[in-house]
Amino acid sequence: MSTPEQSPEQSPEHGPEQHPEHSPQQRPEGTAAGADQRPAGPTAADLATQYAATSGVRRSDDGQIDVLSSIGGVQGLAESIAPGLVFTLVFTFARDLMVSLVAALAVAAVFTVVRLVSRKPVTQALAGLVGVAFCAFVALRTGNAEDFFLPGFFINGAYIVAMAASVLFRWPFAGLLFGFIRNEGIEWRKDPLRVRAYSLATWIIVAVLALRLVVQVPLYLVENVAALGSTRVAMGLPLYALGLWLAWVVSRPASATPAAADASEPGPTPDPAGPGRS
Repeated sequence: MSTPEQSPEQSPEHGPEQHPEHSPQQRPEGTAAGADQRPAGPTAADLATQYAATSGVRRSDDGQIDVLSSIGGVQGLAESIAPGLVFTLVFTFARDLMVSLVAALAVAAVFTVVRLVSRKPVTQALAGLVGVAFCAFVALRTGNAEDFFLPGFFINGAYIVAMAASVLFRWPFAGLLFGFIRNEGIEWRKDPLRVRAYSLATWIIVAVLALRLVVQVPLYLVENVAALGSTRVAMGLPLYALGLWLAWVVSRPASATPAAADASEPGPTPDPAGPGRS
């Protein structure tokens, strides 16, 4: 963090006797009173604002959450679903692990190239490509096709733990996500009713993530790749989008109209490493 420009009365080369016009109440431009009392790093509010600004959650013109835009639009949805779907289909019919992994990687690479050619931000597609590559590496090392989906379980579990902890520490994930685009900042933390609403909204998202594990882990244990891949697609971004919408609805301020309560500017591209992908 840069420090304010040193004022003449603080400089060893220019003592106060050489510049009597600079009184403590009249500091030169570039300095500020109490600068040495400023925090050394970003505050909790700063971190919350930065996270919300990069989350990608967007509001539609009618004040409702724009679910499709919040998950990356049609292209983002396809980038999330296609590699796993192609892997499942190819392995189901060909029963060849290497061919299936190459096919999934090729699809993820195509999406990255498409974004490069169209000069769109490649962060989401590139993150997807890296994720698919890691899943392919795990499956190739073990020789088991079902292990292609194994990293997703751990990522999913990590999100569950993090979101549950956010509620326990009274920084519910949904509040950080929605408070910014509702122009609440983190002021909602001063209202017990808003904290309770955002905690409930967070538990809804946690329930969605937990449901994935409840359904998919047994399929993994019985090595049913076709069923595992199919449920992975259905319970990926589509189910997460439903949970996001429900969380938005239950956390809406009761004393405001939908359009007024949820008014905000559209956000940027969603975080590609968000919980919707796992």
